[in-house]
Parts: sequence; structure tokens; C-alpha cells
Amino acid sequence: MKKNLAIIFGGCSSEYPVSLKSAYSILTNIDSSKYDVIPVGITRDGQWFHFYGDYQEILDDTWHQNLLQLKRAFLSPDRSVHGLGEITDKGLRFFWIDAVFPVLHGKNGEDGSLQGLAELASIPVIGCGVLASALSMDKHRAHQIVKLAGVKVPRAVHFDRKPSESALLNSCKELTYPLFVKPLRAGSSLGITKIARPDQLAEAAEAAFSHDSQILIEENVEGFEVGCAVLGNENLLLGRVDEVELDTWFFDYEEKYTQQHAKIHMPARIDSSTEKRIQEAAITIYRALDCKGFARVDMFLTPSGEIVFNEVNTIPGCTTLSRYPKMLSGIGMSYADVVESLIQSELPS
Repeated sequence: MKKNLAIIFGGCSSEYPVSLKSAYSILTNIDSSKYDVIPVGITRDGQWFHFYGDYQEILDDTWHQNLLQLKRAFLSPDRSVHGLGEITDKGLRFFWIDAVFPVLHGKNGEDGSLQGLAELASIPVIGCGVLASALSMDKHRAHQIVKLAGVKVPRAVHFDRKPSESALLNSCKELTYPLFVKPLRAGSSLGITKIARPDQLAEAAEAAFSHDSQILIEENVEGFEVGCAVLGNENLLLGRVDEVELDTWFFDYEEKYTQQHAKIHMPARIDSSTEKRIQEAAITIYRALDCKGFARVDMFLTPSGEIVFNEVNTIPGCTTLSRYPKMLSGIGMSYADVVESLIQSELPS
């Protein structure tokens, strides 16, 4: 008997366009002989719809324009429903859902909010749960936990409210420039500024506060960024480590999705022992933050060979060209294999 799988995409995050691309790739690679898929789209202004149209319209961002292929919907918190409510001309219709697969990046999707709604309804979630999602989005608290687990983190200052300019400068006087000024809970490098001088600090902080009520200011780490794909719960699969080569100031939002000035090396240009150390650090971080299902763990590798934690993406980009599936392709997994393994991590046959 087929299992019902709700793929939720879109959302109110500034990363809405990335979600559409990830969802399209997943939807077109799911084994339809094993799963009945229920695509649920969330518009930029937060309206939920059961989408009945062609998946190409998700990729084109026209999915929400034809009302004939949309039905207003909601994830019911009522555990007896265990699924999706749909509003029709004849009243409410309910769909039993065996699992929810959130394909939303950033706030209101990757931060634990949607996962909490699913868990309240007692519906299994493919991917990380509430705790891991919330912690991983919170750069300050994630760093504190990972540091306790024994992995080095960058030196940083955390602000839980807007400081005066003098307090800002005073708090950062012990940090070494250049600095990264970051919103605490934003993804894809949105709102992040890299600065070289103290006179740039106030403007960069203002930009970060426009994305979040808290910010983090951290030292630059010499070296380059590496990533590791982790898949599973108890038994973990690890992809090959990749490397981000930059000829720009930093790997910002535009570079992440256009790669005009950045190059991704997969596998990374490192020796096997270094790759193994990075994979072991990724496991430590994944476990420390209570991750399950899947995540991409990003770190820095310094010129001296030291590993420094950067962040965890609990719903990494999932297009066929994204870093996460590319790393797993390095161990022989096709994109369809990755999708099936993700589903099986929560809904074993």
C-alpha cells in the first residue's frame, strides 16, 4: 500500500525561490510506485494551498496563479486527523499523511516552526525535528553547543538587542578584523556583511538587525570552507567532503546560487586523512545538535589543518545541482537514491 507524503514548499522566507527549485527536484524524483505525493505550497504572504497542477509551474513560480488547481489547505493539529485539511465548496476534506517533508529554507520552515506543527499533530517529519532545527538556525547557541562538544568555533560577540554605537565598538575591540556581521537566524548568507574596519561596524550591524532581532559578529577564519553531507539517524551515511574556492570577498547569497566567482570542488582538494577528520567532525556536530534525517555541516579548514565550525543547514539546497546531493554522488548515490534514503530514514518500508 502506498504511503501519503506531503511535500511542503514555498513559504514566507526570503529563500522562497530556492525552496521552489528544491521542491521541484524532489517531486520529480520521488518513486511514484511507492508514494502518493501531496504537494502543499505556501505563498510568500503565508497562504497554504494543496497544489494540483504541473510541477513545472512550481519551478516557474506560477503554481499559485491558477485558482482552478488550488485548494486552500492547512496542516491540522488534531491528532485524529493526522494530516491535511482541505477547504472545498462542500466543506472540509481531510487527507491522512504518513509523513511531512518540509522543503523550506530559512525562517518559518527550517527553524523548527513547521516541524513543531507536524509534531503537535503527531505526523512524522522527514529531516530534523524542532530542537535541532531551532538550534542550528541560531548561530550563537549552535556555536556554544558545538564548542562544548570539542569542535573549535570562531571568536565572536553576540548581541540580543540593538546596542549603541559606542557599546558596539567597545564590545568588538578585542576581535581581529576582518569581521563578519550576521543576523543570528537567517540562512543563505542573507544580511551578512564582511567588514575590514571599525568605522564600517555600525552600518553592517544595522543591515544585520534588519533581518533579525539578534546578531552575531565573528572573526574571519583563515583558510577555506568545506562541507559534509550527513544522511540518516542512528546509522549515518557521509558524502565526500567538498570545498568552496572563492575569488570574492565572501560566499554571499548571490554567489551561493549563481557561482559566478566561486567554484565548488567535489571532492575537496585535500588528502584522505584530512577528509576523514572533517567527516568525523561533521558527525560530532550532527549528534551534538540532535540532527536526524539529513543536514549539511559547513566548516572551515585553516592553513594549519585546523577544523573550525561554521554552521549546519538542516534543510540544505536540494536541487539536482546543489552541494548536498553532489557530495553524496561522490559515494555512488544518484539523486533519486538520496530522495528515497531521506524518506526511508523516517518511513522505512
